[in-house]
Amino acid sequence: MKKLLFLLLVCTVAAQAQDGKHEKIKALKTAYITEKLALTSSEAERFWPIYNEFDDKFHELRKKEKNEIFSKLRAGLDNLSEAEANTLIDKSFSIQTEELELRKQMIKALRKVISPKKIIILKKTEDDFKRELLARYRQNKNEKGNR
Repeated sequence: MKKLLFLLLVCTVAAQAQDGKHEKIKALKTAYITEKLALTSSEAERFWPIYNEFDDKFHELRKKEKNEIFSKLRAGLDNLSEAEANTLIDKSFSIQTEELELRKQMIKALRKVISPKKIIILKKTEDDFKRELLARYRQNKNEKGNR
């Protein structure tokens, strides 16, 4: 029953997932991670401030990527010069490097709070959440398109 309620919530939020809905998705993600990691109250007290700080930094990186790279790609690849393409490649690598460094910093901080096994479960849980959210979004988009 608990899973069904959670999936229903994910489905509802996914249907409305846009930049302005980031906080709702974040709340669902928090509930999802809390359930999957089975954090003790002591772990949760120390885990969430660290996780939220890094999650905000990851969100800023995704916004940077969207603004600096994806917006140019959407403008049209046909009009992209070789020099611009090289610049986009370099920006992409730079953002990926920043993301890797942030992930290393986050794991280093989390090792002081939760077990290595829970850190691995966290990564899997984050990936599962993204897949589930995307699947619900696609399902809702298809349902709206069939009306």
